[in-house]
Amino acid sequence: MRPGTFRPGRPRRYRPGPVAAPASRAPSLASRAPALAAGTAAACAARVAYSALTRRPPGGAGTWTRTNHRGEQLTLLEGPALTVGSVAVSALGPGLPSRVRAALAVAGTGAAAFGGYDDLAGSGSRRGFRGHLGALAKGEVTTGAVKLGGIGATGLVSAALLGGGPADIAVNAGLVAGGANLLNLFDLRPGRALKVALASGMLLAAARPGPARSGPARSGPARSGAAVGPGAAAGPGAALEPGSRPGGLLTVAAPLGAAIALLPEDLGERAMLGDAGANALGALLGVAAAASLSRPARLALLAAITGLTAASEVVSFTAVIERTPALRWLDMLGRRPVPAAPVPGRDDPPPAEPREAGTTAAAAPS
Repeated sequence: MRPGTFRPGRPRRYRPGPVAAPASRAPSLASRAPALAAGTAAACAARVAYSALTRRPPGGAGTWTRTNHRGEQLTLLEGPALTVGSVAVSALGPGLPSRVRAALAVAGTGAAAFGGYDDLAGSGSRRGFRGHLGALAKGEVTTGAVKLGGIGATGLVSAALLGGGPADIAVNAGLVAGGANLLNLFDLRPGRALKVALASGMLLAAARPGPARSGPARSGPARSGAAVGPGAAAGPGAALEPGSRPGGLLTVAAPLGAAIALLPEDLGERAMLGDAGANALGALLGVAAAASLSRPARLALLAAITGLTAASEVVSFTAVIERTPALRWLDMLGRRPVPAAPVPGRDDPPPAEPREAGTTAAAAPS
């Protein structure tokens, strides 16, 4: 039999080929490098901005000083510092499509501006949608009503910058404006709003980019000379293409980096976000959700935001957190202990000894 021919009854011998090398993790790490760089840059920028603002507060320190739940004074300059760090890095940093960077800049700056207006000019006598809309029905335009309208317009502009059909623009505008308002509702205790933002941002970072939004169908090869790639500009109203839709990690990197950098100031009760910081951070997270999630996920998130906002009109988030052990533990994590309220009968001072009582009675003026 000639060499190389198959012999029945005997197993065929195969020469082993080269062993495939195990898959490398380098691409995954490389894809996270821009997000890590953006988060670090935003953290540094937020710290520098906070130091500069607290050293020379615009309008004087008294303009930005408020009293917290303990009756202690602290500054509102944490909010502007967080906005500066987040927006500057999101708008100028590489890796994001140009329209996503523009949407982040508009949402963060606009929400911070209207929130800051309410911080500095508002009286706090009206709260919530019910309070502001009720005053508006009586002909009174409150600073909160101006803020609600301004943030709504900001959300609409940022959603239009992201592109898509009318339905996508409506949903995305709701995410931006609703996220800005909802996060502000948590800014009632030290670190609470920042913890909610960090948890929300980590969920967005773990989400995969959704499919392209509905828009004009495109088929066939790209036109000669057309711009392609993540940073390529698209015509007005066009949807983000699958290859240009960023992952949640890169979109939330700058806001989360700035939040982490200023968290010690918030937990230490030296500063607070105020409406400017909480509205800006919530709006930035809303843009991140709009840019990275699929339509079903965005609809579900918008429904959750709407439900929580409606519930806040009749339920106290603080009361719910205090009644839930796990939530209370998370809420108190890193904070100064809250002094226990005295309980009548249990915390009354002990009665004086008879000798001391007699001495006191004898010393009393007649």
